[in-house]
Amino acid sequence: MRLFLTQPLRCMLGGVVVAGCLTLPSMAIAQDVDDEYDEEQWQDFGENEDPWESMNRAVFRFNDTLDRWALKPVAKGYRAVTPDVVENGVHNVFRNLGEARNLANNVLQLKMHDAGVDTARFFFNTTFGVLGFFDVATKMGLQRNDEDFGQTLGAWGVKSGPYVVLPLMGPSTLRDSVSLYPESYTSPYRYINDVPVRNSMFALNLVDTRAKLLSAERLITGDKYRFVRNAYLQNREFKVKDGNVVDDF
Repeated sequence: MRLFLTQPLRCMLGGVVVAGCLTLPSMAIAQDVDDEYDEEQWQDFGENEDPWESMNRAVFRFNDTLDRWALKPVAKGYRAVTPDVVENGVHNVFRNLGEARNLANNVLQLKMHDAGVDTARFFFNTTFGVLGFFDVATKMGLQRNDEDFGQTLGAWGVKSGPYVVLPLMGPSTLRDSVSLYPESYTSPYRYINDVPVRNSMFALNLVDTRAKLLSAERLITGDKYRFVRNAYLQNREFKVKDGNVVDDF
């Protein structure tokens, strides 16, 4: 039986993102959680979508070990020495750069109103927000979209395919994995020819994203592999359908 969670918990899962690194950093989860759900059904969610579980678990362990011994300590150190205003500003800058991805995919999905919002957000945050350091667009009522090419393929009717855990990159599906290459054309890294600058920006984005997810770890219960898998799959379905899913109780 497929389980679709209550709206507050679904909103929590709406924060699940692919951080472009390891498995745990893919869990960007809001702080307010609705605990009223059937844990057994939640753990069973996604079983049929995971025919490669044995291989996926092996990759998951590798990613989790690398995160625990490398990325997580660096993220903790970054958070400890970086003032909140600077940390938030850096995070806002990278989110502002991500508006190009949102815009491209909203156009491909023919969501012209959302594409207009993406354009306005980028303009106001880049100019009045000092290259995106301050998120003035949100204060103006322009809420940020979160679109990617995997969602675009889903909107076009492409099925997600089997769940897969990618080395270093974490949870994905066959559809979302294929979308990574065209997605790279909306990434600023592709257009930065200075290798040290490009690598430094990538590393800072990685550490910043991981630092933002430190508090999310307390929400992971039970089998961590299943929790991450189920959260990812349900969140992706929710995003592809723009929230138009049916609760099944």
